[in-house]
Amino acid sequence: MSLLRELNVGRIDGWRFARMVRSGLLHTPKNTPILLTPPTYCERIAETTARSYSIDAVLPFERQDILPQVLANVLSTHLEKSSRLNLLLLEPNPLRADEICQHLALNFACTHVTSHTAALSLYLQNQYAIVLLDATSTRSESAKQLVESILKHNPNQAIVTIIDNRDADYAEQLLLLGVTDFVREPYDISILSKVCDHAARREDFMVSYAEFAEKVEQLSRSEQRYKDLFSAHQRILLHLNTVVMELDETGLIRFINPAWEQLSGHGIKMSLGHELTEFTVPQNRKPLREVMARILSGHEQQAQTEIRLMHKNGREVWVECRFQLIKNSTSRATITATLDNIHERKEAELQLRHLALHDTLTGLHNRYYFDQQLNNLCNETRAAEDEEHALIYIDLDHFKIINDSKGHQQGDIVLKEVAELFNHNIDDEHLIFRIGGDEFAVLLKHKSLLDAHLIAESICMAIDSHQFHSEEQSYAISCSIGLTQITTENCDPSECLKQADIALYVAKSLGRNLVHCYSKEDSHNNAMQTGLEWGHNVRQALQNNQIELHYQPIWDFKRAQVAYFEVLLRLKINDELIFPNQFIPSLEMLNDTYLMDQCVIRNAIHAVSLHRDLNQVAINLSAQSFLDERLLPHIQDCLVEYQVSPAKIIFEITESASINNLNATRSMIEKLNDLGCHFSIDDFGTGFSTFSYLKQLPAQHVKIDGSFVRDMLNDPIDHALVKAVHDISQSLDKRSVAEYVENEEIFDALKEIGVDYGQGYYISRPLPIEKLSLALKTILLEKTAS
Repeated sequence: MSLLRELNVGRIDGWRFARMVRSGLLHTPKNTPILLTPPTYCERIAETTARSYSIDAVLPFERQDILPQVLANVLSTHLEKSSRLNLLLLEPNPLRADEICQHLALNFACTHVTSHTAALSLYLQNQYAIVLLDATSTRSESAKQLVESILKHNPNQAIVTIIDNRDADYAEQLLLLGVTDFVREPYDISILSKVCDHAARREDFMVSYAEFAEKVEQLSRSEQRYKDLFSAHQRILLHLNTVVMELDETGLIRFINPAWEQLSGHGIKMSLGHELTEFTVPQNRKPLREVMARILSGHEQQAQTEIRLMHKNGREVWVECRFQLIKNSTSRATITATLDNIHERKEAELQLRHLALHDTLTGLHNRYYFDQQLNNLCNETRAAEDEEHALIYIDLDHFKIINDSKGHQQGDIVLKEVAELFNHNIDDEHLIFRIGGDEFAVLLKHKSLLDAHLIAESICMAIDSHQFHSEEQSYAISCSIGLTQITTENCDPSECLKQADIALYVAKSLGRNLVHCYSKEDSHNNAMQTGLEWGHNVRQALQNNQIELHYQPIWDFKRAQVAYFEVLLRLKINDELIFPNQFIPSLEMLNDTYLMDQCVIRNAIHAVSLHRDLNQVAINLSAQSFLDERLLPHIQDCLVEYQVSPAKIIFEITESASINNLNATRSMIEKLNDLGCHFSIDDFGTGFSTFSYLKQLPAQHVKIDGSFVRDMLNDPIDHALVKAVHDISQSLDKRSVAEYVENEEIFDALKEIGVDYGQGYYISRPLPIEKLSLALKTILLEKTAS
């Protein structure tokens, strides 16, 4: 190694000379050790610049006494020189890692690992300018633990993550842990390189600015030395993407670097002498002035804030501002400021926040935000005695029919139109929410019960008078609304929601398309509350599988044997057996009969797989769950899980339920038939349908309504109806089933008419499975003997 002093290289400074050596332009080995002794020196700036130009060491003139020691250290640690920064990449995917390393190779020397353990081990042994973590493939607690371990070891370590564009919660967690920046997947590789470069050098820039301020204070006694120092740093400032500015004691800009023009669109000359607040959006001006006033007054030495600049072309740009107080020898206070463009990151944060608080279909606030705001409103009411608010709970009447008949796509269109109607009829000061499905809520602030009722009525009228359009036709829907007050006497969120829910159910029970206000003295409310509370007990029993299935034999008149069994549900609540007429109305009130049917289907199919006596079973389906899109997959899953033939299962639905939507009913029956299951129309005759109705449904069985069978011996019309239903069933190749076979006379009369199957107490009562085998033997002996 040779030491060159007083070398005349024209206008080329030491930094550029070093660059010529490293690039191989000179007849000198590229890895020649280089020690630079600049006339002006700031430690962090010198270290950063030396690293960029691959200089081994920088020594100030005033420290010539340690020159031998520095030279010895340079020679003993001499390695191949590179201006690239060390980067530790955690990427489990080797192909993706190769792509990233290849694109970052110009500015970074990448070290690739595939596990969190290897990453932490290498990090603790080496120094890295930046850690790049692919969080799209490493989402786990270990990933967060890695970030925490690195930042515990070095709080200033630059960490950049690659995140999934849809994963709002995880991105927020990483940022809160202290991750420097992130890039959203999918991303442009050039953006990744730029973000990594900014993150790796950011701390150098920030420390350099503080050192620069200290040097200005130290060298203020010598104007010439100050100018020399300013010139040395000016070269760095010219190439920074970060805006650096200096504000005088009145807050006016007196220095600014060229990055300002790119960030704001405003020229440097026209910006000098103006307040920074003049270039921000109006909402940020007062808070920004307050921040700078606190610094200039000495109450704070430094501050950080996020503001929006107004770009010259009119658009807004989010920037992060860092302010630092500086006092010179005359005690005149000034502020140095750095401005970084965080617009993309901020837009991503705002978008994630919007998605977290809004319903994606309608754009209204979602259930999560509703719970927050209702809780806040109740807290405010509790703290102020004269506050009065209201909660409106809305449910669209018969919306499920639109979904079933027109499809979910048309249903979504209706929900969007309803949301627009809400926005047009409710002032902006109030909050509108989509709770889920076709349920909505409105929080009315500072409204009396009377005013709230008028608003609710206007919503009812707006929806009722609006024409919703599909491709084939236009149609109308209505809504039912429950209303409750929020006062100091009623400021518990759960209680408010419960009262509005009860009022909504009362509105539905009173005929729908109306508003009902909750009142403790209202008998409707009390009855509904009792029903809802019982319904929740029933729901819990079903969820806990607290059921007992009973089986009622169906007699084959022609073969004189049991043909199959109807499955009947009993609930076990507090060691008491509860019958369907005691719990089904409450489930219907909660629109939760699908849970009941789901429970019965699973347990009945399981029972068929375990007991030989259950050669074939009939399962009743409610109208609500019959057209539920989850029904068919659930049946298929149960048949596969318990290895039961579909031919052993008959499904039943009442005539009145099936005629509400004939096309959808026919389609579902066809799907069940294709699966291999049989189908029965229950209680035929109660809906006063024409016999042509039977022709349209591909069912194998027709159950004659028991009210006709019970009086057929005393009423000639009932007798004729029973015979007519049987005859038509036979002509359509369907089997007739008679209910309410209560005595031997009815049994014989049905047999004489030719009805295929009979069901009733005369044949057998419904029995639990453990009593069925013995009962079957008795039934067979008695009925064959008669």
